[in-house]
Amino acid sequence: MKKTFAVILAGLTAAGLYAQDIDMEQLARIRDSFGNTSSDRAAQNAISNTYNLKSLALNREGQGRTDHFFRYRVDVSGITDQQQSGRCWMFTSMNVLRPGVMEKFNISSFDFSHNYCYFWDMFEKSNLFLENVISTAKKDIIMDRDVAFWFQNPVNDGGVWNSFYNVAEKYGVVPAEVMPETAHSNRTSMLTSFLNELLRKEGYALREMIAGGRSEKEAREYKIGSMEKVYRMLALCLGEPPVEFEWRYETRDGEIKSLDSTPLDFYRSIIPENYGSDSYIMVMNDPTRPYYKVYEISNYRNTYEGVNWTYLNLPLDVIKAAAVKSIMNNEALYASCDMSNFYNNDEGIADPQMYDYEALFGMEFQMDDKKARILTRESGSAHAMALIAVDTDEEGNTVKWQFENSWGADAGHNGYLTFSDKWFDDYMFRLVINSAYLDEKALDAARNKPVLLPAWDYMF
Repeated sequence: MKKTFAVILAGLTAAGLYAQDIDMEQLARIRDSFGNTSSDRAAQNAISNTYNLKSLALNREGQGRTDHFFRYRVDVSGITDQQQSGRCWMFTSMNVLRPGVMEKFNISSFDFSHNYCYFWDMFEKSNLFLENVISTAKKDIIMDRDVAFWFQNPVNDGGVWNSFYNVAEKYGVVPAEVMPETAHSNRTSMLTSFLNELLRKEGYALREMIAGGRSEKEAREYKIGSMEKVYRMLALCLGEPPVEFEWRYETRDGEIKSLDSTPLDFYRSIIPENYGSDSYIMVMNDPTRPYYKVYEISNYRNTYEGVNWTYLNLPLDVIKAAAVKSIMNNEALYASCDMSNFYNNDEGIADPQMYDYEALFGMEFQMDDKKARILTRESGSAHAMALIAVDTDEEGNTVKWQFENSWGADAGHNGYLTFSDKWFDDYMFRLVINSAYLDEKALDAARNKPVLLPAWDYMF
């Protein structure tokens, strides 16, 4: 520690920088900088007595300027609700497919069983964790960053589009009625907590077995026993997933029909003809890295044999052009963004001009640069929704967009979220786009070998 501190101090000294505490003279200056004027006292009274700073910072000049009408909108119907879970990626992936299912079966409403996919997602993530433990068993559990990363959070209910794709390709999907939600699929924190406790125990036991000279065969036999425990915990909390099912539904014409199927057959019958990781490309707007390059996040998947999170980094104008084409062709898009900024849930509107926090505090503290926000961890993608609509002006320039959210119909504007084009620039990160809507330059770039990034990279 002393040597490390000395090296840091030497580096600071060489750069002309010195560590310094706050002395009393500086403290007096800092205290005097708060003027204690009548406007300061008024702001202090308001801010110190109100926890909801949004209500104080709401920009009155911008109210009433944004409507919820769009020139181009995908034909969607019904709002889903992920409840108290991190399954937005799963809901969004399925919400994009729902309109096609309703059209195929001539029904007015439809939803998938998210509980079914959640079961297999957590099951497969548990297996992947244990496999990672086996492959890194001889590395230091404290000093090796990968090992520490696995044990810090063995499984969670988060993910991206490829997570849905991996599970659906292996286990299929089923209608909501076939495997309904349970208390633990709607509120996942308790199940995740107990499952992680179990996995850390089993993972540590595997490391000790291998360190003690036990064979790989013995370690894998122990792993299967661990997965039996995982399956039991999931089955008790979520119910057992069906191997085959009967689904009864009513058509728009009032006819009652019945379908006998397996989850995999049902999945294959409802996906678009070219649905897959080769024809549907995840694109990212990440200004911290070069555009027109492909990046792959190491070990970011759920099934051991599945595809990792892989994306093509593109400029905003290219992403927007492709998104407009998709929406105009009645195809919704998986999208994810930073929902923590400038979102008014009461109005269902997101815009960088929605709140004026700098006027409220009397100082400039917000970064205008997206790259700086990412690098300083001020901003990052944390919520997925289906991108379903775009509005343009007379010249064809994009003005605003709309999400179909998965927070229930009471959130936002009847479950939908309208956001300005500037908000798209600042806080949109990822979309999954049918390759048919990307230009040749983007498609050429998508064929390149990915740059491999660690799972603990700053963007993820």
